[in-house]
Order: sequence, then C-alpha cells, then structure tokens
Amino acid sequence: MVKDFNYFPDRGIYVDEENDYLSAHLFLLRGTKWKSLRQKLTPTFTSGKMRAMFGKVRDCARILADVTPAASVVDVRELVARYSTDVIASCAFGIDVDSQHNPEAEFRQLRRRFFKSSLRTYLSQALGFSNPKLRSLLPVAFAPKDFTDYFTRLVDETVKHREETGVIRKDFLQLMIQMKNNGYVDDSFSITGQPKTEQKSKTLTTKEVAALAWMFFIAGYETSSTTVSFCLYELARHPDIQKKVQEEIDDVLKKTNGDVTYEVIMTQMPYLEKVVNETLRMYPPVPILNRDVVQDYKLSRYDCVLEKGTKVVIPVMGLHHDRKFFRNPVNFDPEHFSDEQKVSRHPFSYLPFGEGPRICIGMRFGLMQVKLAMIHLLSKFDFLPVGDKQVEVRMAPNNLLLTAIGGINLRVQRRQVAAC
Repeated sequence: MVKDFNYFPDRGIYVDEENDYLSAHLFLLRGTKWKSLRQKLTPTFTSGKMRAMFGKVRDCARILADVTPAASVVDVRELVARYSTDVIASCAFGIDVDSQHNPEAEFRQLRRRFFKSSLRTYLSQALGFSNPKLRSLLPVAFAPKDFTDYFTRLVDETVKHREETGVIRKDFLQLMIQMKNNGYVDDSFSITGQPKTEQKSKTLTTKEVAALAWMFFIAGYETSSTTVSFCLYELARHPDIQKKVQEEIDDVLKKTNGDVTYEVIMTQMPYLEKVVNETLRMYPPVPILNRDVVQDYKLSRYDCVLEKGTKVVIPVMGLHHDRKFFRNPVNFDPEHFSDEQKVSRHPFSYLPFGEGPRICIGMRFGLMQVKLAMIHLLSKFDFLPVGDKQVEVRMAPNNLLLTAIGGINLRVQRRQVAAC
C-alpha cells in the first residue's frame, strides 16, 4: 500500500472509458490516468476547501435534526440517507433537492434504484472485479444508460448555467469547473480565468467532470449514511457511551454558544472522534480493499512470488476484528482509540479509508459529514433500542459496501436539554 505501491498501484477493475465513461473516475482508473487525475484533484480536498463547503453540509444537518420525529420508532438508515442525499446533491451537483422534506424527490429515487440489489448490479460488479477480460467482451455498464443520461445532463446544464452567469457557489462542482476552465483550483472558486500554457494539461474534460460528480454520488452517499446509522445503533445499545458523547457535545456547544464550526468538530470533540472511529472499525463501509499485481512481486520472508496479474484482497473487516490488534474486537469500545492503544498496534491494522497513495481522497469531507449529523442528532435526541433488547443487525451478503438488511430501527426521544 505504501513501500511497494509501484507493484500494486491499481484495483484491477475493468473500465470502459468510451461506452461507460461515468465509471472512468478516480476510484476505478489505473496507471498514469489515475495518477494524473489524483494529482489534479488533490488540491480540491484541502482543509481550506472543506471549510468553504462546511456551511452547506451544516445546513443539511440542521434540517436533519428538524425532520427527525421524536417519540417514535424510526429507520435511522433511511432518515440519514435522505440527509446524505441532500449533502451530495448540494456539494457534488450544485442542486438543492431537499429530499429530507420530500423523500420522493427524483434524485432520491435514482439513488434508491442504483443501490438496490439486482442481477445487473451483481453482474457488473462481479465481472468488473473478478474477470475484467470477460467484462470487456460482455459489456455491462456500472451505471445504466438512463442514469448516465440523467447525471450527464444534470452536470452539463449546471456547468453551462454557471459559465454563462458567472455565479460562484462554493461546492465540489464549482472546483471541477474551475479545474476544467483554468487548470487549477484556488480559494476564489472563480471559473472565469484563462489557463496558462503550463496548466492546460491539468484541465478536465466535461466527461471527466461528470464522472467525478458520479463518483461523489456513489462513494459519498452510502458510506456516510451507513456510518451514522451504525453509530446510532451502537449508541442505542450502549447508553453509557451515548451519554458520555452527548455530554462532550453539550459542553463544547455551551462554550461556543451553539456555534458549530469546522475547527470545533475536527479538533475539540475527542470522544466523538473515538466513537466515530470505533464505528468505522466495527462496520467499515468497504470491508475489503482490492489490488492488482502489475509486476512480479517476491513476498518477504516467504518462498512465494505473486505473479503479474494476480488479484490481491486486503481483508479490512478481518483486520478490524483481529484480537492481535484490538483487545475486545466484538465489543463496541471507543477506548480502542485511546492514545495508549493506538500506539500499541500496527498502524495499518485500521483501514476504513484505505492507506497510501490510494487512500480515500474524500476522507475529510466524509468525516465532516458524519460528525455534523451526529452532533445535531445527539444534541437534541436520545436513541434507544426498540423493545427490551435491540435486534442484531444482519449484513447483506452480496453488496460491495457493508449494508444492513431491512434497515436499522431505533426509538427516538427528545432530550430535555438541547444544546444546538
């Protein structure tokens, strides 16, 4: 993942860039194309850019707290999914769909359709990951044609509108347009500059902009919503931990007069950080990482050579539940991320975002999205099991991402003290 990355730089997934161009995004691309695109996009995910977009995500989190029904049983996965939909629609596509008030919004329905298990989805994933050569002969697009048409049209219309009007909106799409037009991104978010000669090679094509917006849609939606819902599920099962994180949230918001800022959520809530990290340990959204061997590799300490073309799987879920690294792997224990325990284990035993050059480029944004949801929900509500004992969640066996079967139902009660 790091020291010998040049032997394992790709995921080994077939991408048909001509006929299935939405799949030609950062997660799936390989070789020099991946490296070039990664270099172009890295400046768009700095802390400064996250601060610029923070207000839009915070607005969605405030609505999430407003629409959460108290004194009722709620499928928190569905509730938080609508929040994630609004965040991605706003920041990746530059539109306000308000699916939190309107669950039947078209953008929301498309998301449901895409992530719903089907034979087409299973075939595209299975062929893409396990047999790229066969997939090239039997092209089954990752994104169905109607999805491709819809999202391409949506991006094209938004890009055209912003370029014609000069409107500046501080979101990812604005940065993509800035890169498309100027060959660079800066804090002005302006899209009217002219690329210098040495920067023309760094510009993006319209199809690349659409593919990147699509990547934010499929990567940013499901991962964040499942993390929040699994976190609430475990807090309902562990009321002592829930109370402790609520007390930290209350104390910090009291000091800031309820002002939730980027610096506050990322630096001043260490116990919330532990709780989120422990959730990602027990329920990593991507339970395995895959790599493709691009040149023969001799395994150190073993009489074994991984030949070029070999598929390698890194078992994230297995590492996260290994007693060699975590003292009580089957228990939800935020102290797994105390300073003492962190320094006692191998740093790559915890890989919710991957590691090395292919680490998730949107890690900061994802954590910001998750923490804002947790702060606004836990400052106003208690989450409790349904009945005397919370039913154990079961995971869908054929999904690429870790997904609970049948949702996650919890009982919601309004707290007597609301901090924000």
